[in-house]
Amino acid sequence: MSVHIVPRKLYFMVFGGLMVGTLLTVAAANVDFGTLLGPSFGVLNDVVALTIAVAKALLVILFFMHVRYSSKLTMLIVVAGFFWLGIMIVLTMSDYLSRGMIGGFPK
Repeated sequence: MSVHIVPRKLYFMVFGGLMVGTLLTVAAANVDFGTLLGPSFGVLNDVVALTIAVAKALLVILFFMHVRYSSKLTMLIVVAGFFWLGIMIVLTMSDYLSRGMIGGFPK
Protein backbone atom coordinates (compact mmCIF):
# COMPACT_ATOMS: atom_id res chain seq x y z
CA MET A 1 0.00 0.00 0.00
CA SER A 2 1.52 3.29 -1.06
CA VAL A 3 1.20 6.36 1.09
CA HIS A 4 0.47 9.71 -0.51
CA ILE A 5 2.66 12.51 0.84
CA VAL A 6 0.71 15.73 1.25
CA PRO A 7 2.71 18.97 1.42
CA ARG A 8 2.46 20.90 4.63
CA LYS A 9 1.44 24.03 2.70
CA LEU A 10 -1.78 22.31 1.62
CA TYR A 11 -2.68 21.54 5.23
CA PHE A 12 -2.14 25.18 6.17
CA MET A 13 -4.29 26.31 3.25
CA VAL A 14 -7.09 23.95 4.32
CA PHE A 15 -6.73 25.19 7.89
CA GLY A 16 -6.99 28.77 6.61
CA GLY A 17 -10.12 27.82 4.67
CA LEU A 18 -11.62 26.33 7.84
CA MET A 19 -10.84 29.52 9.75
CA VAL A 20 -12.45 31.64 7.02
CA GLY A 21 -15.46 29.33 7.18
CA THR A 22 -15.64 29.81 10.92
CA LEU A 23 -15.54 33.59 10.53
CA LEU A 24 -18.28 33.37 7.89
CA THR A 25 -20.37 31.24 10.25
CA VAL A 26 -20.03 33.81 13.03
CA ALA A 27 -20.84 36.67 10.64
CA ALA A 28 -23.87 34.84 9.23
CA ALA A 29 -25.11 34.08 12.75
CA ASN A 30 -25.15 37.80 13.55
CA VAL A 31 -27.23 38.69 10.46
CA ASP A 32 -30.97 38.10 10.43
CA PHE A 33 -31.87 37.67 6.78
CA GLY A 34 -35.57 37.69 7.68
CA THR A 35 -35.48 41.34 8.76
CA LEU A 36 -32.84 42.31 6.22
CA LEU A 37 -34.48 40.91 3.06
CA GLY A 38 -38.06 40.33 4.16
CA PRO A 39 -39.97 37.75 6.18
CA SER A 40 -39.96 35.17 3.39
CA PHE A 41 -36.14 35.03 3.55
CA GLY A 42 -36.02 34.02 7.23
CA VAL A 43 -35.12 30.45 6.30
CA LEU A 44 -32.04 31.78 4.50
CA ASN A 45 -30.16 31.86 7.82
CA ASP A 46 -30.41 28.09 8.06
CA VAL A 47 -29.46 27.59 4.42
CA VAL A 48 -26.37 29.80 4.73
CA ALA A 49 -25.26 28.12 7.97
CA LEU A 50 -25.72 24.61 6.55
CA THR A 51 -23.91 25.52 3.33
CA ILE A 52 -20.90 26.77 5.26
CA ALA A 53 -20.98 23.71 7.53
CA VAL A 54 -21.08 21.30 4.57
CA ALA A 55 -18.17 23.10 2.89
CA LYS A 56 -16.10 22.87 6.07
CA ALA A 57 -17.02 19.21 6.54
CA LEU A 58 -15.95 18.45 2.98
CA LEU A 59 -12.57 20.09 3.58
CA VAL A 60 -12.04 17.99 6.70
CA ILE A 61 -13.17 14.77 5.05
CA LEU A 62 -11.22 15.24 1.83
CA PHE A 63 -7.92 16.46 3.22
CA PHE A 64 -7.56 15.69 6.94
CA MET A 65 -9.16 12.26 6.60
CA HIS A 66 -7.22 11.64 3.33
CA VAL A 67 -10.31 10.59 1.39
CA ARG A 68 -9.14 12.59 -1.62
CA TYR A 69 -6.12 10.32 -1.97
CA SER A 70 -7.83 7.06 -1.01
CA SER A 71 -9.24 4.29 -3.15
CA LYS A 72 -12.49 4.47 -5.10
CA LEU A 73 -14.11 2.15 -2.57
CA THR A 74 -13.41 4.59 0.25
CA MET A 75 -14.86 7.42 -1.82
CA LEU A 76 -17.95 5.29 -2.51
CA ILE A 77 -18.45 4.64 1.21
CA VAL A 78 -18.18 8.37 1.99
CA VAL A 79 -20.63 9.30 -0.79
CA ALA A 80 -23.02 6.58 0.40
CA GLY A 81 -22.81 8.02 3.91
CA PHE A 82 -23.73 11.49 2.65
CA PHE A 83 -26.57 10.00 0.58
CA TRP A 84 -27.91 8.25 3.68
CA LEU A 85 -27.61 11.49 5.66
CA GLY A 86 -29.63 13.24 2.95
CA ILE A 87 -32.33 10.59 3.20
CA MET A 88 -32.50 11.02 6.97
CA ILE A 89 -32.73 14.82 6.68
CA VAL A 90 -35.53 14.58 4.09
CA LEU A 91 -37.49 12.13 6.25
CA THR A 92 -37.01 14.26 9.36
CA MET A 93 -38.05 17.45 7.61
CA SER A 94 -41.13 15.80 6.08
CA ASP A 95 -42.20 14.73 9.56
CA TYR A 96 -41.43 18.12 11.10
CA LEU A 97 -43.16 20.15 8.39
CA SER A 98 -46.29 18.00 8.40
CA ARG A 99 -46.96 18.17 12.14
CA GLY A 100 -49.38 21.07 11.80
CA MET A 101 -51.49 19.22 9.26
CA ILE A 102 -54.70 17.38 10.10
CA GLY A 103 -56.02 15.05 7.43
CA GLY A 104 -53.44 16.30 4.92
CA PHE A 105 -54.41 19.96 5.22
CA PRO A 106 -52.83 22.74 7.31
CA LYS A 107 -54.73 23.73 10.45
